Amino acid sequence: MREDAIFRARDTLWRADGASFDPASLTWVEGSGEYVQGEPLSAVEAVCWLLSRRGTRRLPVAIIGPREPNAIALRDAEAVARVLASMGFPLICGGRGGAMEAASRGCAEVGGLMIGVLPSDDWREANHYVDIPLATGIGEARNAVIATAAFALVSVGGRSDPVSYGTISEMAFGLRHVRLVIAMTDAPDLPGVVHCEGPQEVAEQVARRFLSL
Repeated sequence: MREDAIFRARDTLWRADGASFDPASLTWVEGSGEYVQGEPLSAVEAVCWLLSRRGTRRLPVAIIGPREPNAIALRDAEAVARVLASMGFPLICGGRGGAMEAASRGCAEVGGLMIGVLPSDDWREANHYVDIPLATGIGEARNAVIATAAFALVSVGGRSDPVSYGTISEMAFGLRHVRLVIAMTDAPDLPGVVHCEGPQEVAEQVARRFLSL
């Protein structure tokens, strides 16, 4: 049995080595008890269960991409936002149009929460699907805010013409601050990113990072 196998028992997540998961600090507490036989869960199932409960710290996942996306980026943005929001993650994005609007739409379709970090000082610039518009007035510096506020970033486009330097900067900020940075099909390829083909693969990577596996 793998040491990082996850089980649910006594209303707690356990690893096979006896460590239990603290939903407030999002850390495993070593030596917190002997292994308890329980229901085996995948990482995604474990996260869905945790995020459905009170007391679990909810860290946002950022969906980043260009203002002028191609069809692939639009598809990926909406699909991955729908999956991650369905798991219970709050999402964060640039708040305006293009890939950000597609992500916001996907999030809204499943009743998720989307935070839009706007470069201007006018919250009305947020797209129609953003739940919490944050008017920062700091221009492109908001890219650093998005990258550091999230524990994981999913890039859905920006590699094709026109190249999205804003998306690249967000990915670079994320890597600089040791965040999980995922690149989907049409995203820029930077050293250190994790490549994923589809939303379910993204969900698995994000879940494992959230659980520190």
